[in-house]
Amino acid sequence: MRKVLYILGNLSDEDIEWMARAGRRLDLAGGQVLVRQGEASDSLYIVLEGHATVDVAGVGTVARLGSGEVVGEVSFVDSAPPSATVSADGRCIVLALAKREIEARLRSDGGFAGRFYKALAIFLADRLRGTVDRLKYGKGQTMDAGRIMEDELDEGLLDQVSLAGARFERMLRTLMAARG
Repeated sequence: MRKVLYILGNLSDEDIEWMARAGRRLDLAGGQVLVRQGEASDSLYIVLEGHATVDVAGVGTVARLGSGEVVGEVSFVDSAPPSATVSADGRCIVLALAKREIEARLRSDGGFAGRFYKALAIFLADRLRGTVDRLKYGKGQTMDAGRIMEDELDEGLLDQVSLAGARFERMLRTLMAARG
């Protein structure tokens, strides 16, 4: 869940409302593919419930993503095809945001663009730091997914955590209500 806090903590309430309205809620079955390695994806995803696995051809499973994780952000930033396949690990609910809609909003709203790209930069920096930390454990080993790092949240972001958590909960309620 903490990953989405980087995104939602930097966006405004209006941005979050737009994401909830513009996005599609997808209820996936185990094994259903969100992103396929080497194939362009037309959406950016936020895992709302459940888990997804990240697999790299020739390597195997490299990560397991949970609630609040973002999928497809690297390809969104650099337009290169995805470097991994991401699949639902059991039942998984995601918010799918069409890249063309995000790009249109970025072009029409400079404030949103600044907030969105700052949020992605912080998110990607955190992911890179986590990857580097896991490399310390040696080839073929992974860090315990449940382990909490002492410096997991930058102190400068702590003020935004409560607000971001409330925004995530509001987004979930909006999306779940739209389902019914």
